[in-house]
Amino acid sequence: MAGRAASKVLSGARVVLPTGTVQNGRVIVEGERIAGAAPADAPSVDLSGHCIVPGFVDMHVHGGGGASFTSGTAEDVLRGVRTHREHGTTTIAASTVTGEMDVLARQAALLSELVQQGDLAGIHFEGPFISPCRKGAHSEDLLRDPDPAEVRKLIDAAHGTARMVTLATELPGGIDSVRLLAEHGVIAAIGHTDATYEQTVEAIEAGATVATHLYNAMPALGHRTPGPIAALLEDERITVELINDGTHLHPAALELAYHRAGADRVAFITDAMDAAGFGDGMYDLGPLAVEVRDGVARLVDGGSIAGSTLTLDTAFKRAVTIDRLPVEDVVRSVSANPARLLGVDDRVGSLEPGKDADLVVLDADFTLKGVMRKGAWVIEP
Repeated sequence: MAGRAASKVLSGARVVLPTGTVQNGRVIVEGERIAGAAPADAPSVDLSGHCIVPGFVDMHVHGGGGASFTSGTAEDVLRGVRTHREHGTTTIAASTVTGEMDVLARQAALLSELVQQGDLAGIHFEGPFISPCRKGAHSEDLLRDPDPAEVRKLIDAAHGTARMVTLATELPGGIDSVRLLAEHGVIAAIGHTDATYEQTVEAIEAGATVATHLYNAMPALGHRTPGPIAALLEDERITVELINDGTHLHPAALELAYHRAGADRVAFITDAMDAAGFGDGMYDLGPLAVEVRDGVARLVDGGSIAGSTLTLDTAFKRAVTIDRLPVEDVVRSVSANPARLLGVDDRVGSLEPGKDADLVVLDADFTLKGVMRKGAWVIEP
Protein backbone atom coordinates (compact mmCIF):
# COMPACT_ATOMS: atom_id res chain seq x y z
CA MET A 1 0.00 0.00 0.00
CA ALA A 2 1.40 3.38 -0.98
CA GLY A 3 2.37 5.74 1.83
CA ARG A 4 0.36 8.85 2.61
CA ALA A 5 1.49 11.93 0.65
CA ALA A 6 3.54 14.39 2.71
CA SER A 7 1.46 17.14 4.32
CA LYS A 8 2.34 20.71 5.20
CA VAL A 9 0.35 23.51 6.77
CA LEU A 10 0.64 27.14 5.65
CA SER A 11 -0.55 29.04 8.69
CA GLY A 12 -1.11 32.52 10.06
CA ALA A 13 -1.92 34.21 6.76
CA ARG A 14 -4.93 36.07 5.48
CA VAL A 15 -6.49 33.43 3.21
CA VAL A 16 -8.89 34.37 0.40
CA LEU A 17 -11.49 31.63 -0.06
CA PRO A 18 -14.56 31.52 -2.34
CA THR A 19 -16.70 32.22 0.72
CA GLY A 20 -14.65 35.21 1.87
CA THR A 21 -11.39 36.10 3.57
CA VAL A 22 -10.23 34.29 6.70
CA GLN A 23 -7.84 36.16 8.99
CA ASN A 24 -5.12 34.06 10.61
CA GLY A 25 -6.19 31.20 8.35
CA ARG A 26 -4.36 28.16 7.09
CA VAL A 27 -4.05 26.14 3.92
CA ILE A 28 -3.29 22.43 4.21
CA VAL A 29 -1.35 20.85 1.37
CA GLU A 30 -1.15 17.09 0.94
CA GLY A 31 0.98 16.04 -2.01
CA GLU A 32 -0.26 17.99 -5.05
CA ARG A 33 -3.66 18.86 -3.57
CA ILE A 34 -5.30 21.07 -1.02
CA ALA A 35 -6.57 18.98 1.88
CA GLY A 36 -9.30 19.48 4.45
CA ALA A 37 -7.28 18.25 7.42
CA ALA A 38 -3.67 17.50 8.34
CA PRO A 39 -2.02 14.99 10.67
CA ALA A 40 -1.01 16.41 14.03
CA ASP A 41 2.69 16.16 13.21
CA ALA A 42 2.49 17.93 9.80
CA PRO A 43 5.18 20.62 9.46
CA SER A 44 3.92 24.20 9.50
CA VAL A 45 5.09 27.25 7.54
CA ASP A 46 4.38 30.51 9.36
CA LEU A 47 3.09 33.08 6.87
CA SER A 48 1.87 35.67 9.37
CA GLY A 49 1.56 39.11 7.81
CA HIS A 50 1.01 37.62 4.35
CA CYS A 51 -1.98 36.89 2.13
CA ILE A 52 -2.60 33.58 0.35
CA VAL A 53 -4.64 33.66 -2.87
CA PRO A 54 -5.26 31.05 -5.58
CA GLY A 55 -2.72 30.70 -8.36
CA PHE A 56 -3.45 33.08 -11.22
CA VAL A 57 -5.03 31.87 -14.47
CA ASP A 58 -4.17 33.69 -17.71
CA MET A 59 -6.46 32.89 -20.64
CA HIS A 60 -4.79 35.30 -23.09
CA VAL A 61 -0.98 35.37 -23.26
CA HIS A 62 1.47 35.01 -26.16
CA GLY A 63 4.79 34.45 -24.41
CA GLY A 64 7.32 35.70 -21.90
CA GLY A 65 10.89 35.39 -20.71
CA GLY A 66 12.13 36.26 -24.20
CA ALA A 67 10.21 33.33 -25.71
CA SER A 68 7.08 33.10 -27.85
CA PHE A 69 4.37 30.46 -27.64
CA THR A 70 4.32 30.40 -31.45
CA SER A 71 8.05 30.08 -32.13
CA GLY A 72 7.76 26.45 -33.12
CA THR A 73 9.73 24.87 -30.27
CA ALA A 74 8.51 23.29 -27.06
CA GLU A 75 11.55 24.69 -25.24
CA ASP A 76 10.50 28.25 -26.02
CA VAL A 77 6.94 27.61 -24.92
CA LEU A 78 8.10 26.11 -21.64
CA ARG A 79 10.48 29.02 -21.04
CA GLY A 80 7.56 31.41 -21.37
CA VAL A 81 5.43 29.24 -19.09
CA ARG A 82 8.17 29.19 -16.41
CA THR A 83 8.50 32.97 -16.56
CA HIS A 84 4.81 33.51 -15.91
CA ARG A 85 4.77 30.86 -13.17
CA GLU A 86 7.44 32.84 -11.36
CA HIS A 87 4.98 35.73 -11.40
CA GLY A 88 2.14 33.68 -9.94
CA THR A 89 0.40 32.41 -13.08
CA THR A 90 0.07 28.70 -12.43
CA THR A 91 -2.41 28.03 -15.26
CA ILE A 92 -1.91 29.31 -18.82
CA ALA A 93 -3.79 29.09 -22.11
CA ALA A 94 -1.34 29.81 -24.92
CA SER A 95 -2.44 32.43 -27.45
CA THR A 96 -1.40 32.40 -31.10
CA VAL A 97 -1.10 35.36 -33.45
CA THR A 98 -2.28 35.70 -37.07
CA GLY A 99 -0.34 33.54 -39.51
CA GLU A 100 -0.79 31.28 -42.53
CA MET A 101 -3.33 28.55 -41.87
CA ASP A 102 -0.83 25.71 -42.25
CA VAL A 103 1.59 27.47 -39.87
CA LEU A 104 -1.16 27.92 -37.29
CA ALA A 105 -2.10 24.26 -37.64
CA ARG A 106 1.51 23.21 -36.94
CA GLN A 107 1.67 25.52 -33.94
CA ALA A 108 -1.59 24.06 -32.66
CA ALA A 109 -0.25 20.52 -32.96
CA LEU A 110 2.79 21.41 -30.84
CA LEU A 111 0.80 23.35 -28.25
CA SER A 112 -1.77 20.56 -27.98
CA GLU A 113 0.99 18.14 -26.93
CA LEU A 114 1.94 20.52 -24.12
CA VAL A 115 -1.71 20.71 -23.06
CA GLN A 116 -1.81 16.91 -22.88
CA GLN A 117 1.35 16.98 -20.75
CA GLY A 118 -0.27 19.42 -18.32
CA ASP A 119 1.99 22.39 -19.08
CA LEU A 120 -0.81 24.41 -20.71
CA ALA A 121 -4.56 24.60 -20.13
CA GLY A 122 -5.51 25.04 -23.78
CA ILE A 123 -5.05 27.11 -26.92
CA HIS A 124 -6.51 30.51 -27.81
CA PHE A 125 -6.46 31.43 -31.51
CA GLU A 126 -6.25 35.22 -31.86
CA GLY A 127 -6.52 35.77 -35.60
CA PRO A 128 -6.54 35.39 -38.52
CA PHE A 129 -10.33 35.87 -38.52
CA ILE A 130 -10.24 39.54 -37.50
CA SER A 131 -10.99 42.93 -39.03
CA PRO A 132 -8.31 44.73 -41.05
CA CYS A 133 -9.80 47.94 -39.64
CA ARG A 134 -8.88 46.85 -36.11
CA LYS A 135 -5.93 44.57 -36.76
CA GLY A 136 -3.65 45.96 -34.03
CA ALA A 137 -0.40 43.97 -34.06
CA HIS A 138 -1.55 41.45 -36.66
CA SER A 139 -0.29 41.24 -40.23
CA GLU A 140 -3.00 42.56 -42.55
CA ASP A 141 -1.78 40.43 -45.47
CA LEU A 142 -2.61 37.27 -43.53
CA LEU A 143 -6.09 38.21 -42.33
CA ARG A 144 -9.13 36.38 -43.68
CA ASP A 145 -12.86 36.19 -43.19
CA PRO A 146 -14.09 33.63 -40.62
CA ASP A 147 -15.19 30.89 -43.00
CA PRO A 148 -16.64 28.18 -40.72
CA ALA A 149 -14.78 25.49 -42.66
CA GLU A 150 -11.44 27.16 -41.93
CA VAL A 151 -12.37 27.81 -38.31
CA ARG A 152 -13.15 24.10 -38.06
CA LYS A 153 -9.73 23.24 -39.51
CA LEU A 154 -8.02 25.20 -36.74
CA ILE A 155 -9.95 23.65 -33.90
CA ASP A 156 -9.42 20.20 -35.43
CA ALA A 157 -5.66 20.91 -35.58
CA ALA A 158 -5.74 21.51 -31.83
CA HIS A 159 -6.93 17.92 -31.19
CA GLY A 160 -9.53 18.89 -28.61
CA THR A 161 -7.38 21.50 -26.83
CA ALA A 162 -8.79 24.66 -28.47
CA ARG A 163 -10.43 26.74 -25.76
CA MET A 164 -11.11 30.08 -27.48
CA VAL A 165 -11.10 31.76 -30.90
CA THR A 166 -11.16 35.55 -31.27
CA LEU A 167 -13.32 36.68 -34.21
CA ALA A 168 -14.53 39.85 -35.86
CA THR A 169 -18.05 38.46 -35.95
CA GLU A 170 -19.36 41.12 -38.35
CA LEU A 171 -17.24 39.70 -41.19
CA PRO A 172 -18.75 37.25 -43.70
CA GLY A 173 -19.14 33.87 -42.00
CA GLY A 174 -18.74 35.38 -38.54
CA ILE A 175 -22.12 34.46 -37.08
CA ASP A 176 -22.02 30.94 -38.52
CA SER A 177 -18.51 30.54 -37.05
CA VAL A 178 -19.77 31.62 -33.63
CA ARG A 179 -22.44 28.93 -33.81
CA LEU A 180 -19.86 26.35 -34.91
CA LEU A 181 -17.58 27.19 -32.00
CA ALA A 182 -20.42 27.06 -29.51
CA GLU A 183 -21.46 23.64 -30.82
CA HIS A 184 -17.91 22.37 -30.28
CA GLY A 185 -17.57 23.79 -26.78
CA VAL A 186 -15.02 26.42 -27.82
CA ILE A 187 -15.36 30.02 -26.63
CA ALA A 188 -16.25 32.48 -29.38
CA ALA A 189 -14.62 35.74 -28.33
CA ILE A 190 -15.52 39.05 -29.97
CA GLY A 191 -12.40 41.09 -30.63
CA HIS A 192 -10.32 42.99 -33.17
CA THR A 193 -13.72 43.98 -34.47
CA ASP A 194 -15.33 46.94 -36.23
CA ALA A 195 -18.84 45.74 -35.36
CA THR A 196 -21.78 47.99 -34.60
CA TYR A 197 -23.84 47.65 -31.43
CA GLU A 198 -26.49 45.72 -33.33
CA GLN A 199 -23.99 43.35 -34.96
CA THR A 200 -22.44 42.64 -31.57
CA VAL A 201 -25.83 41.83 -30.07
CA GLU A 202 -26.42 39.39 -32.95
CA ALA A 203 -23.10 37.66 -32.22
CA ILE A 204 -23.93 37.32 -28.53
CA GLU A 205 -27.30 35.82 -29.39
CA ALA A 206 -25.47 33.33 -31.64
CA GLY A 207 -23.32 32.17 -28.72
CA ALA A 208 -20.32 34.49 -28.20
CA THR A 209 -19.36 34.67 -24.51
CA VAL A 210 -16.10 36.65 -24.20
CA ALA A 211 -14.90 40.14 -25.15
CA THR A 212 -11.23 40.02 -26.18
CA HIS A 213 -9.33 42.81 -24.36
CA LEU A 214 -12.36 45.10 -24.05
CA TYR A 215 -11.87 48.64 -25.43
CA ASN A 216 -8.71 47.72 -27.34
CA ALA A 217 -8.97 46.98 -31.09
CA MET A 218 -12.65 47.93 -31.33
CA PRO A 219 -14.66 51.15 -31.94
CA ALA A 220 -14.79 53.57 -29.02
CA LEU A 221 -17.92 53.93 -26.92
CA GLY A 222 -20.12 56.66 -28.41
CA HIS A 223 -23.29 58.24 -27.11
CA ARG A 224 -25.11 57.89 -30.45
CA THR A 225 -23.21 54.91 -31.81
CA PRO A 226 -22.44 52.84 -28.70
CA GLY A 227 -20.68 50.15 -30.72
CA PRO A 228 -19.53 46.81 -29.34
CA ILE A 229 -18.37 48.07 -25.95
CA ALA A 230 -21.88 48.89 -24.71
CA ALA A 231 -23.31 45.61 -26.03
CA LEU A 232 -20.53 43.58 -24.40
CA LEU A 233 -20.78 45.32 -21.04
CA GLU A 234 -24.54 45.15 -20.74
CA ASP A 235 -25.04 41.45 -21.49
CA GLU A 236 -24.76 39.09 -18.51
CA ARG A 237 -23.57 36.27 -20.79
CA ILE A 238 -20.33 38.07 -21.64
CA THR A 239 -17.08 37.98 -19.68
CA VAL A 240 -14.82 40.92 -20.54
CA GLU A 241 -11.04 40.64 -20.68
CA LEU A 242 -9.17 43.64 -19.25
CA ILE A 243 -5.43 44.40 -19.55
CA ASN A 244 -4.64 46.23 -16.31
CA ASP A 245 -1.15 47.57 -17.04
CA GLY A 246 -1.84 51.31 -16.99
CA THR A 247 -1.05 51.53 -20.72
CA HIS A 248 -3.90 49.72 -22.45
CA LEU A 249 -6.62 51.28 -20.28
CA HIS A 250 -7.13 54.54 -18.42
CA PRO A 251 -8.08 53.76 -14.80
CA ALA A 252 -11.48 55.40 -15.35
CA ALA A 253 -12.19 53.09 -18.30
CA LEU A 254 -11.23 50.08 -16.23
CA GLU A 255 -13.45 51.25 -13.37
CA LEU A 256 -16.38 51.76 -15.75
CA ALA A 257 -16.02 48.25 -17.16
CA TYR A 258 -15.41 46.60 -13.81
CA HIS A 259 -18.36 48.14 -12.07
CA ARG A 260 -20.72 47.75 -15.03
CA ALA A 261 -19.86 44.10 -15.59
CA GLY A 262 -19.15 43.16 -11.97
CA ALA A 263 -16.40 41.00 -10.52
CA ASP A 264 -17.91 37.76 -11.83
CA ARG A 265 -17.78 38.96 -15.45
CA VAL A 266 -14.21 40.27 -15.62
CA ALA A 267 -11.08 38.28 -16.49
CA PHE A 268 -7.80 40.07 -16.03
CA ILE A 269 -5.37 38.98 -18.75
CA THR A 270 -1.84 39.97 -19.71
CA ASP A 271 -1.89 39.65 -23.54
CA ALA A 272 1.84 39.42 -22.87
CA MET A 273 4.40 38.90 -25.59
CA ASP A 274 8.01 37.67 -25.40
CA ALA A 275 9.30 40.67 -23.46
CA ALA A 276 7.23 39.96 -20.33
CA GLY A 277 9.68 39.34 -17.52
CA PHE A 278 12.59 39.91 -19.90
CA GLY A 279 13.09 43.62 -20.63
CA ASP A 280 13.25 46.28 -23.31
CA GLY A 281 14.59 45.56 -26.79
CA MET A 282 13.62 44.34 -30.24
CA TYR A 283 11.27 41.38 -30.63
CA ASP A 284 9.11 39.61 -33.22
CA LEU A 285 5.37 39.13 -32.86
CA GLY A 286 4.52 36.66 -35.59
CA PRO A 287 5.93 38.24 -38.77
CA LEU A 288 5.98 41.77 -37.30
CA ALA A 289 8.86 43.62 -35.63
CA VAL A 290 8.19 45.03 -32.17
CA GLU A 291 10.19 47.48 -30.07
CA VAL A 292 9.75 47.43 -26.30
CA ARG A 293 10.71 50.70 -24.65
CA ASP A 294 10.11 51.48 -20.98
CA GLY A 295 8.04 48.30 -20.76
CA VAL A 296 5.62 49.29 -23.56
CA ALA A 297 5.54 47.12 -26.71
CA ARG A 298 4.79 48.84 -30.02
CA LEU A 299 5.07 47.82 -33.66
CA VAL A 300 8.14 49.25 -35.35
CA ASP A 301 5.97 49.95 -38.41
CA GLY A 302 3.09 52.19 -37.39
CA GLY A 303 3.52 52.29 -33.63
CA SER A 304 0.44 50.27 -32.63
CA ILE A 305 0.52 48.72 -29.17
CA ALA A 306 1.71 45.13 -29.66
CA GLY A 307 0.49 43.13 -26.71
CA SER A 308 2.00 43.88 -23.32
CA THR A 309 4.91 43.08 -21.02
CA LEU A 310 2.51 42.58 -18.12
CA THR A 311 2.56 39.74 -15.60
CA LEU A 312 -0.51 38.95 -13.50
CA ASP A 313 1.16 39.70 -10.16
CA THR A 314 1.54 43.29 -11.36
CA ALA A 315 -2.06 43.38 -12.60
CA PHE A 316 -3.24 42.02 -9.23
CA LYS A 317 -1.26 44.54 -7.19
CA ARG A 318 -2.38 47.41 -9.40
CA ALA A 319 -6.04 46.36 -9.13
CA VAL A 320 -5.91 46.38 -5.32
CA THR A 321 -3.59 49.33 -4.62
CA ILE A 322 -4.33 51.75 -7.50
CA ASP A 323 -7.80 50.76 -8.68
CA ARG A 324 -8.90 50.13 -5.07
CA LEU A 325 -10.81 46.97 -5.93
CA PRO A 326 -11.61 44.51 -3.11
CA VAL A 327 -9.10 41.67 -2.90
CA GLU A 328 -11.90 39.09 -3.06
CA ASP A 329 -13.18 40.60 -6.33
CA VAL A 330 -9.71 40.68 -7.87
CA VAL A 331 -9.20 37.00 -6.97
CA ARG A 332 -12.37 36.15 -8.88
CA SER A 333 -11.18 38.12 -11.90
CA VAL A 334 -7.63 36.79 -11.94
CA SER A 335 -8.28 33.17 -10.94
CA ALA A 336 -11.84 31.85 -10.60
CA ASN A 337 -13.42 33.43 -13.69
CA PRO A 338 -10.74 32.48 -16.24
CA ALA A 339 -10.55 28.99 -14.71
CA ARG A 340 -14.30 28.61 -15.23
CA LEU A 341 -14.12 29.85 -18.82
CA LEU A 342 -11.26 27.48 -19.64
CA GLY A 343 -13.19 24.58 -18.13
CA VAL A 344 -10.57 23.81 -15.46
CA ASP A 345 -12.36 25.20 -12.39
CA ASP A 346 -12.77 21.67 -11.03
CA ARG A 347 -9.00 21.70 -10.44
CA VAL A 348 -7.82 25.31 -10.13
CA GLY A 349 -9.02 28.87 -9.58
CA SER A 350 -9.86 28.72 -5.87
CA LEU A 351 -8.47 27.41 -2.59
CA GLU A 352 -10.70 24.42 -1.84
CA PRO A 353 -10.01 20.87 -0.62
CA GLY A 354 -9.44 18.48 -3.50
CA LYS A 355 -8.18 21.12 -5.92
CA ASP A 356 -4.57 21.48 -7.04
CA ALA A 357 -2.36 23.19 -4.47
CA ASP A 358 -1.78 26.20 -6.73
CA LEU A 359 -1.38 29.36 -4.71
CA VAL A 360 0.36 32.71 -4.45
CA VAL A 361 1.77 34.30 -1.29
CA LEU A 362 1.66 38.11 -1.17
CA ASP A 363 3.05 40.45 1.47
CA ALA A 364 1.14 43.27 3.14
CA ASP A 365 1.78 45.52 0.10
CA PHE A 366 0.51 42.79 -2.28
CA THR A 367 3.97 42.13 -3.65
CA LEU A 368 4.54 38.52 -4.69
CA LYS A 369 6.67 36.56 -2.21
CA GLY A 370 5.88 32.93 -2.99
CA VAL A 371 4.34 30.68 -5.65
CA MET A 372 3.26 27.06 -5.28
CA ARG A 373 2.10 24.83 -8.13
CA LYS A 374 0.70 21.36 -7.46
CA GLY A 375 2.15 21.36 -3.94
CA ALA A 376 5.71 22.29 -4.95
CA TRP A 377 7.23 25.70 -4.40
CA VAL A 378 8.11 27.54 -7.63
CA ILE A 379 9.26 30.42 -5.41
CA GLU A 380 9.54 29.61 -1.72
CA PRO A 381 8.49 32.47 0.57
